Amino acid sequence: MQQFPQQFASDNYAGICPQAWAAMEAANQGHVPAYGDDVWTDRAADAFRTLFGIDCEVFFAFNGTAANSLALAALCQSYHSVICSSSAHVETDECGAPEFFSNGSKLLVASTPDGKLTPNAVRTLATGRSDIHFPKPRAVTITQPTETGLVYSIAEIKAISQVCRELGLRLHMDGARFANACAALDCSPADITWKAGVDVLCFGGTKNGMAVGEAILFFNRDLALDFEWRCKQAGQLASKMRFLAAPWIGMLESGAWLDNARHANECASRLATAVAGLEGVKTAYPVQANAVFVTAPAPVLEGLRQRGWRFYTFIGGAARFMFAWDADPARVTALIGDLRVVAEREACLL
Repeated sequence: MQQFPQQFASDNYAGICPQAWAAMEAANQGHVPAYGDDVWTDRAADAFRTLFGIDCEVFFAFNGTAANSLALAALCQSYHSVICSSSAHVETDECGAPEFFSNGSKLLVASTPDGKLTPNAVRTLATGRSDIHFPKPRAVTITQPTETGLVYSIAEIKAISQVCRELGLRLHMDGARFANACAALDCSPADITWKAGVDVLCFGGTKNGMAVGEAILFFNRDLALDFEWRCKQAGQLASKMRFLAAPWIGMLESGAWLDNARHANECASRLATAVAGLEGVKTAYPVQANAVFVTAPAPVLEGLRQRGWRFYTFIGGAARFMFAWDADPARVTALIGDLRVVAEREACLL
């Protein structure tokens, strides 16, 4: 089979990390009950409760779109609305799934140049209208880290949570790269979730080193009423649930979830440091997790493409480089070297 050089266009390009693979292989023994009534699913759920230090409700979904959409649907009725950033994944990249699974709950979008919601933005949208002709605000969703790679601090989450409590709103966290945020803040998962006022977390496994799978954690167990039926209706109840749950055992019990994130973050930091010394090239946003957005003249970006590098420019035109658990330091060095060559060549032509 043809092997392609490692790319940093997306952390979805990466394969399965050894710990997740080994746990799935261990679960592939004999016959066990289906639909989550098995020891592997119970053990994975308990691993989350241990990690977060709380007796939360835990559910498993195939992907982040389903996890986010079903979690938000559990918080809202069809006549409710959800406040989010204009660049939030639920707004820009989930094909209307949150509205679909909630039977119509509207997303209220706050313009956020850096992707971060603020308490003021939440308050403005939540209190702008209260008449019966407008969908009633019911929930707030924040992405941790944001689509621009920024990380909400503990204080920032608490401030948003305080406004939510004041206004009677629930707080949901889209944690597709939640592990990277924990690594960046060097804090416990509890510190930036339930201890800071988050009601529901969607913890991403796919981008952290698993083949597939996200975990939905309800820290307020009352909000999870009948959620298993919602998952079944949405096609998210895996018949062989052990293979969706078991990789989490390998990730959580070994600590790989955090080791993987730290490595990815470190690789992003290396690229950011290199960019800082190049003429005409800069980072569009502070580099805090595993994403680097590079702004450069069009010929520089084209020069990278001609040298075989893949990247997306869907946020503000900046080239996004996203580092995964298996980012090869040698390939990071190669990217830095090529970027330096094309940037210096362009500088000489000016």
